[in-house]
Amino acid sequence: MSSVLIKNGTIINEGRRFQGDLLIIDNKISSIGTVPSEIIPAGTRVIDAANLLVFPGIIDDQVHFRDPGLTYKADIFSETRAAVAGGITSFMDMPNTLPQTITLELLEEKYKIGHEKSLINYSFYLGGTNTNIDELLNVNPGNVCGIKLFLGSSTGNMLVNDEKVLREIFARSSMLIACHCEDEPTVRKNAEIYRQKYGDDIPVKYHPLIRSREACFLTSSYAVNLAKEYNTRVHILHLSTADEMKLFSSAPEVSKKRITGEVCVHHLWFEEADYERLGNSIKWNPAIKTAFDRNALVNAVNNNLIDIIATDHAPHTIEEKSAGYFKAPSGGPLVQHSLVLMMEMVHNGTFSMEKIIEKMCHNPAIIYRIRERGFIREGYRADICIADPDSPWTVTKDNLLYKCGWSPFEGQSFKSRVRYTLVNGSVVYDDGIINDQNRGERLLFKI
Repeated sequence: MSSVLIKNGTIINEGRRFQGDLLIIDNKISSIGTVPSEIIPAGTRVIDAANLLVFPGIIDDQVHFRDPGLTYKADIFSETRAAVAGGITSFMDMPNTLPQTITLELLEEKYKIGHEKSLINYSFYLGGTNTNIDELLNVNPGNVCGIKLFLGSSTGNMLVNDEKVLREIFARSSMLIACHCEDEPTVRKNAEIYRQKYGDDIPVKYHPLIRSREACFLTSSYAVNLAKEYNTRVHILHLSTADEMKLFSSAPEVSKKRITGEVCVHHLWFEEADYERLGNSIKWNPAIKTAFDRNALVNAVNNNLIDIIATDHAPHTIEEKSAGYFKAPSGGPLVQHSLVLMMEMVHNGTFSMEKIIEKMCHNPAIIYRIRERGFIREGYRADICIADPDSPWTVTKDNLLYKCGWSPFEGQSFKSRVRYTLVNGSVVYDDGIINDQNRGERLLFKI
């Protein structure tokens, strides 16, 4: 039996904050609040969390850890090292790898890789195509997080644009369907306009005009309307525009929502003026858009139109990102810095810490119906983050943990840092020291 006692921390959970202790025995939370000495096992490790914040580990519902097939950019081992340093204890990984995760056999192969390499808890989406509906309808909802549909530009054959197929998926699937929403014909039309003006060397500042707000709204509204028609559980990923906010409800009980939305940290932090300074390093799909859009997204988080904050962590090499507009891939590394970035927005008064924990810990567990995670509750798995809200530091190349070796936040100073991350009761991140021997568990879901 292993045990950890976290003492004197400020516990933030389910909208409350209070001083107290946590006793963890084996992989579960055993006691919360004032822990009697007689129930503390001999040999228990004690972590003094005085002046620190204690809350559930972050659940990131959208990452691209590049395993298998693209491991020169990243892999599950390297990126979960970075994630655990950022307070993330569980992730859900996307299917656009090599090979693409579009069959149940390939999905289980990916789970084997997670079992072998992940320091934290894991799940993997099954990707949809125009031709694999039988696979999608036979996935086990008890141990797979969901179905991923690219309803816009994607790699390979993962653009699902056959309306008959889409309707059948929405009508028959009992799984949560997570959607990337950008209208492909609109994006191609816009790209051609700018290509005619600039050739292949289009300035990246035009990225949000090529992958425009119209492209986003067209497909997001289409997916939402399908979900309403068939009463499907649909989750719209990486929302980026003010226009899309009208598609969502601020109903107080997230568990009763059938249509939910996510925003990523880069869309809450950056805006289009930052392209001049940061170029392709902040080129994402959907594009970072205007300050007006960013402010609308912030308001939507606070008003509960948006339910989840995630990363869309998608690393590429610096050589790839240094190419011209059409060759430079979209995406960048984020998992090491997403929590401290959001805590910076707490410091500047944009969000409360309670709101951040609701969107990054509680709601992913509720929306995906994850078993025994996402909350500090007795009997739940002990996935815990302990953060120091007042310990300034600066991002440099020397303290990056991403395999790709770069970050759009290099030179950025943050006021907060992660001190400890516990995964299933084990201290995996210990004030800068990572336990590379730890392995997470496959996430399980309520049916």
